[in-house]
Amino acid sequence: MNINATLEKLNAMRLSGFERAYREITESPQQDKYTIHELIAHLVDAEYNDKYNKKLCRLIKLARFKQQASFEQLNYHQSRELDKNLLLQLQSCDWIKKSRDILITGSTGAGKSFIACALGFHACVNEYKVMYVTAGKLFDRLVYAKADGTYFKLIDSIARTKLLIIDDFGLKKVDNKQCNMFLDIIDDRHGNLSTIITSQLPVKTWYDCFAEPTIADAILDRLTNGSYRIDVKGPSMRKILKKSE
Repeated sequence: MNINATLEKLNAMRLSGFERAYREITESPQQDKYTIHELIAHLVDAEYNDKYNKKLCRLIKLARFKQQASFEQLNYHQSRELDKNLLLQLQSCDWIKKSRDILITGSTGAGKSFIACALGFHACVNEYKVMYVTAGKLFDRLVYAKADGTYFKLIDSIARTKLLIIDDFGLKKVDNKQCNMFLDIIDDRHGNLSTIITSQLPVKTWYDCFAEPTIADAILDRLTNGSYRIDVKGPSMRKILKKSE
């Protein structure tokens, strides 16, 4: 048997995980310890893991998270009043399967974006496509897309995203044109896809962030009914981390 020829074929078929594992086995003095079934299982696992890791890296890159975050890094200090059981439950991503939304509120620096990015990271781990964007940049992109004729292309792209994370909502008032655009997005996603929105403002005051009251009612009715709420308390985590340096 020509091992090099086999390796070249695996490379040509882009089975890099399979190729790497097969090469390691052929170079190992213990290669004869595997039964045929164990050998096949080992090679298949190697290829599966290789493809999964590449996909995960691609999903994380496409998401463009503000920061690297995971639940293992979360600070559950009593002053933050985080519901640990809820956050552990959300790690399963069952809420994404059910197309539920999450609204995260809290003061500046409380860690809202970190929690949102951690949720997004776990969505990527579960092989969901994620998009992270600040509210300001999202509305700017929508306005520019409307002007250059790519609006529906952008809307379709967002609609193909299983989890949309909109960070820092409420820093600027949503004008009349933006209200209609935002409704297009939320209406497409409601009951079909999941959205995370973070804001310094309590959810009960979001109505005042919209220039058009009727559209505000429609958007908030879709967002608030059936969504999970996370209200982060306590001092700025940025200040705490800076003091600890």
